[in-house]
Amino acid sequence: MSVFTSEKKLGFGLMRLPLLDENDKGSIDIEHTKKMVDAFMENGFTYFDTAWMYCSGKSECAAKEALVSRYPRESYTLATKLHCAFAKTKEERDQVFEEQFRKTGVEYFDYYLIHDIEKEHYDKYNEIDAFNWIQEKKAEGLVKHVGFSFHDTAEFLD
Repeated sequence: MSVFTSEKKLGFGLMRLPLLDENDKGSIDIEHTKKMVDAFMENGFTYFDTAWMYCSGKSECAAKEALVSRYPRESYTLATKLHCAFAKTKEERDQVFEEQFRKTGVEYFDYYLIHDIEKEHYDKYNEIDAFNWIQEKKAEGLVKHVGFSFHDTAEFLD
């Protein structure tokens, strides 16, 4: 039995999308983005990555329009993130999470990351109980897999 699968491992990042106005990072060219999503899916790739702050806060909406509303839920994997710059309290943390569901149009996230962990952010994430909270979301079935992105030193990671 092989440990390798035929699943393709390339991800489609929804952070830098084609724009209608190069001076407005939120002016996503949705029709061009749809073509890119279609080409990605047609070539057997399924992993999409977005976040609250991407494209001036419009990336998750673009994911809904270009992907979620056009493809069956089981045909793709969607990841998004929580960043403490946008969720400074437990209430804001919960509001961001609920708004991410509205913006993306999904009923669950395949991956949900606690984003940009570094010393200062780690302390903020602990203040809003983000690590226990995301485990609760997983237990509720709202998140399939949890993770984090790390942006600090190896010593701090240890």
